[in-house]
Amino acid sequence: MESQSYSIANNKFKAVFELTKFRLSSTVVFSSCFGYSLASNQTDWLKMILFAIGAFLVTASANIINQIKEIELDKLMTRTLNRPLPNARISITEAILLSFVFGISGLMIIVFGFNVKAGLLALASLMLYGFIYTPLKRVGPVAVAVGALPGAFPPMIGWVASSGSFGLEPGILFAIQFFWQFPHFWAIAWVLDEDYKKAGFKLLPSKGGQDLNSAIQITIYTLFLLPLCWVPYYLGMTGINSAVVAMICGIFFTAQTLHLMRERSKKAATRLMFGSFLYLPIVQIAYLMDKI
Repeated sequence: MESQSYSIANNKFKAVFELTKFRLSSTVVFSSCFGYSLASNQTDWLKMILFAIGAFLVTASANIINQIKEIELDKLMTRTLNRPLPNARISITEAILLSFVFGISGLMIIVFGFNVKAGLLALASLMLYGFIYTPLKRVGPVAVAVGALPGAFPPMIGWVASSGSFGLEPGILFAIQFFWQFPHFWAIAWVLDEDYKKAGFKLLPSKGGQDLNSAIQITIYTLFLLPLCWVPYYLGMTGINSAVVAMICGIFFTAQTLHLMRERSKKAATRLMFGSFLYLPIVQIAYLMDKI
């Protein structure tokens, strides 16, 4: 009996873990802590851990809202049909409760542990992702532009939580991550196009889907990263070494989009997708190391 109770509790914990999209949430937290650290002259590790917990809870709440609203659509796609909600390992009522508790707890940590400005940004990010971006995924590629906003908020939220103020610095961190979102999202949409079509998602920028027009638009947004990567150096946020690293990463990133333009294949899109996964953390780590 005790063993059975342990098994049930363990399965429920695993389901909650999956519901938070832990790996995705962790990358958001990393980006948030990057902004927090970049704004700090001397990092208080205990406070940054507290901020990371708050950021994770808000992000997890947004991810759960996304899955609640898409439960019927997730049942249609191969990559999502085994998520906790579609296969009933967690009920909708439990998911709503978890989302509420996580969201409120995370926002309270950020507001009372840091400042109201950062809390309002975190709330805006949660609302945009959960209630605006999510339903727009079936409307068209405008969803990517909307989704890029909460996707780019984390480093700005971190900066504001640490410094208590807005300015050009958090603005440029937002801009870099905002333009990165487009090749990142569209590479994923290209790779998963067939699965997405089952749920009626229309995310690629061209009506023709996996065509030259989509590839060109992916390249255009990637090109914005080349001049933007120098701005932190000119603002005195970091040194020139990280700007050079970011420029080199941007050139390789752009080369991958040009390869997609030539090939227009799932294989080329997969390479671009993994390239996008590498670009952002490498650039952010370079900025932090240069500051240190």
